[in-house]
Amino acid sequence: MLGIDIVENKRIEEGINRFGERFLKKIYTEREIEYCRSYKDFIPCLAARWAAKEAVIKAFFQTFGKVLKFKQIEVLGKKGYPAQVNLLGEEKKLLKLHSKEIIISIAHERKFSVAVAQIVEKRKT
Repeated sequence: MLGIDIVENKRIEEGINRFGERFLKKIYTEREIEYCRSYKDFIPCLAARWAAKEAVIKAFFQTFGKVLKFKQIEVLGKKGYPAQVNLLGEEKKLLKLHSKEIIISIAHERKFSVAVAQIVEKRKT
């Protein structure tokens, strides 16, 4: 199953300006916040993660009929490498039980961030 989302970066910036740390801690994990703050302009990084979380929520619901919460989805990054998804909580077991994994692709530019998530058969390693 596939999920997609696009968000205007300004929307995330407005959330931070209005609610500060409370907004960040409600949506993002500590590792996500720390990673994005390593960038001079961290808003597009946070916005891309917002879009990725929305895309994962859509794909997960289509596959398993369950709605995830933002904090159950952690989008991990390493500069120069594709982002990865780490599910937190009980729903992570559904992926393992059905031999599935979530792959994502995110992109951002000055005004917008976009993400696509797909739930696929787990790759053999």
